[in-house]
Amino acid sequence: MARNVELSEFLRRSRARITPESAGLPERGAYRRVPGLRREEVAQLAGVSTDYYTRLEQGRQISPSAGVLESVAVALRLDAPERAHLFDLAGPKPDTARRSAPTVQRVRPGLRRFLDSFTDQAAFVLGRRTDVLATNHLARALLTDFEAMPARERNLTRWILLDEAAHARYPDWEQVAAEMTAILRLDAGRHSGDTRTAELVGELTMKSQHFRRWWAEHQVFDRSHGHKRYRHPVVGDLTIDYQAFTMPGENDQTLFLYLPAQDQASQDAWKLLASWSAQEPATRRDTSSHGNASPRTPHTQRLD
Repeated sequence: MARNVELSEFLRRSRARITPESAGLPERGAYRRVPGLRREEVAQLAGVSTDYYTRLEQGRQISPSAGVLESVAVALRLDAPERAHLFDLAGPKPDTARRSAPTVQRVRPGLRRFLDSFTDQAAFVLGRRTDVLATNHLARALLTDFEAMPARERNLTRWILLDEAAHARYPDWEQVAAEMTAILRLDAGRHSGDTRTAELVGELTMKSQHFRRWWAEHQVFDRSHGHKRYRHPVVGDLTIDYQAFTMPGENDQTLFLYLPAQDQASQDAWKLLASWSAQEPATRRDTSSHGNASPRTPHTQRLD
């Protein structure tokens, strides 16, 4: 009988990070064979039997109710993305036909025009598995020209982990790359039958030792807003503030808007970036070796 290995590993690692003291449980002997909580302690906190929780953590084919999963999430102190990931992993799995079906994502024409209307902000749309579906000229200037890549390589996580230009672009590269791995892990749990996701994970596992380590940690992360530091080869150092918006009617598509932070250095660098990206290709300095963008109109991609 098949086991739910992803659920098993996620639960095991989640309980390993919680100490009995932080959970309000008394110490029962000085020696503990496992880090964090024992299975019976999680079961006690969740209000279920030890046998039931053990079968759940072992990935047995059982169907926990929403109430049980909520209780386990509380016992393990899962945050909102982790809770959603738990429900995704423990839910019903897609059938074989759905797993083998190709995934095609497109950005609707109205959204393409919307992206093009942002002249002072970098704007781009991420789809399933962090595929880059559409960009405007400032996004390509700040990041890279995803349009120039083969369609199956237009993926933000892949670029950040495998492209040397991305390593140089992010002063906090390890943090950014680890977060992108956790975002991909969250998406993989939500779409467990997606063959393109499996291919991407396989490629990154083979090519990046950092990815292998972070993927094995089963961390999940979601992004709604925040800031990032960049070291751009043309305009220098700057910090951006970003906001993320899920597209109405397109739950698997997220619009990102980037603005410069309010410090003067970032504001000045952003103005220079906007001026540089607006130049005609023939008069612009060639920075293709730095993974830089070219000023093209917003694009969309079709992934089969």
